[in-house]
Amino acid sequence: MQYRRFGKLDWKVSALGFGCMRFPTLDGKPLGPNIDEAEAVRMVRHAIDEGVNYVDTAYPYHEGQSEVVVGKALQDGYREKVKLATKLPIWLVNDPEDFDRLLNEQLQKLQTSHIDFYLIHSLNQSRWRDIVVKHNLLQKAAAALADGRIRHLGFSMHDDYDCFEEIVNGSDLWSFCQIQYNYMDIENQAGTRGLKLAASKDLAVVIMEPLLGGRLVDPPVDMRAVMDAFPVRRSPAEWALQWIWDQPEVSVVLSGMSTMEQVKDNLRTAEASRIGSFSEPEQEIIAQIRTKYRARTVVPCTKCSYCMPCPTGVNIPGNFDFFNYAHLFDDVAGARFRYQVFLTEEQRSGSCVACNSCEALCPQGIPISEWMPKVTELLA
Repeated sequence: MQYRRFGKLDWKVSALGFGCMRFPTLDGKPLGPNIDEAEAVRMVRHAIDEGVNYVDTAYPYHEGQSEVVVGKALQDGYREKVKLATKLPIWLVNDPEDFDRLLNEQLQKLQTSHIDFYLIHSLNQSRWRDIVVKHNLLQKAAAALADGRIRHLGFSMHDDYDCFEEIVNGSDLWSFCQIQYNYMDIENQAGTRGLKLAASKDLAVVIMEPLLGGRLVDPPVDMRAVMDAFPVRRSPAEWALQWIWDQPEVSVVLSGMSTMEQVKDNLRTAEASRIGSFSEPEQEIIAQIRTKYRARTVVPCTKCSYCMPCPTGVNIPGNFDFFNYAHLFDDVAGARFRYQVFLTEEQRSGSCVACNSCEALCPQGIPISEWMPKVTELLA
């Protein structure tokens, strides 16, 4: 196993972290609560035995059962071998007292006296301003840091770079952050700019969705052909992971593993990881793949946001992003999930009244009012 800096902390983290959102289930329902506990425990312990020292779970994973199973997996001396991360379900916080109630519940489920790395989960601008700031949750977090229930504070987020920058600069308590990042997300959400901003502040950066929910594991035939033509043979997953590990700002890459075979494959890939080892021809391969994916884009929106703000509150670039996602990855279900989770009702395409005020501002000349009903038809 290779180990890397974890921000400003005097501790080295394994290149691969175990993400506990996709445990195997007895009924075959992904992400469901009926976890195959015996196999999940075997997988987690095998990864730890092979050098993984970062285990990441969260309150809602597997409908609340992931933390329970992780707590069991870390018995018999395994808790002392790893740093444990879990997350505050910010959407369940209605008043400041909910912080302690939820944290104490998680400590009990995980059978531990402390959480090494505690994240405020899935922040966006409204949750940051209307929940964290409004309820002064950072003061609650500071108290939990002081009494030892948590050792380090961080956050995860799914919003744009401006929001990420606001949150990063919003507190001196942060030790780390968690962002979605892969070779298709360099300009999406926090993106490469966010990665470098966090690193410039000496924050550790934990990477989630390195394979974009598995979508980069099985690229179309023309993209796989580009990879296979390179002298060094790698699976598409290896290409994606090694591209991330090449970057010095990355601390640890999380993988949500569902089978022991996936655990072993990722361990083998992590052992080969190195910073700065990707050659210029290898970078060009990734650039070609990215270009081929983007050629499948339906709406030529660059997310410049000149069309914003919309008078009725529609998040125009966000709607186009999810619409294009459905076509890029042939994944309408995934796009619908993102549309429902990351956009409020007001922000969704169905709120468009075709006032056309945005169209004169669009540098790409997109007929936005004509596209919005198509977005609604596909995603709503």
